[in-house]
Amino acid sequence: MYTVEEFDKQKTKVMNYIMYKKRTEYEVKNKFENTMQQEMLNDIIDYLKEAGYLNDKEYIKKAVQEFIALKNLSIKELKYKLMEKRVNKNDLDDYFYENREILQEYELKSAKNIYEKKEKLLEKENIKIYLIKKGYSQETINEVIE
Repeated sequence: MYTVEEFDKQKTKVMNYIMYKKRTEYEVKNKFENTMQQEMLNDIIDYLKEAGYLNDKEYIKKAVQEFIALKNLSIKELKYKLMEKRVNKNDLDDYFYENREILQEYELKSAKNIYEKKEKLLEKENIKIYLIKKGYSQETINEVIE
């Protein structure tokens, strides 16, 4: 068991870690699993989830919004980036399903941006191959190249 003082001290460390940058539950566990008791870490995570500081569904939403604002990615790349953070696959699938229209528009816009940047340097066929490697859907690629 542990004392309230220990709990508060460790909770403060975890809070500093997640306030610096939004984190997933997996990232928090991974960072602190070797530096504190497992039971205390689980209790801290439960506390943070109840208080709304740690929420993987919110993390998915915010991360996707950031990627959309900053990068040209395919839907597949977005999913891989979030799966690296070990968010719940069902939460991820639900978010992508509920926002599929917005994400498809984003993917199309991203593919167009890439195409416009690369069309001066590469032939259409090579751009198509590049987009395929990046995980863009055949439908999106065809729409962009036409």
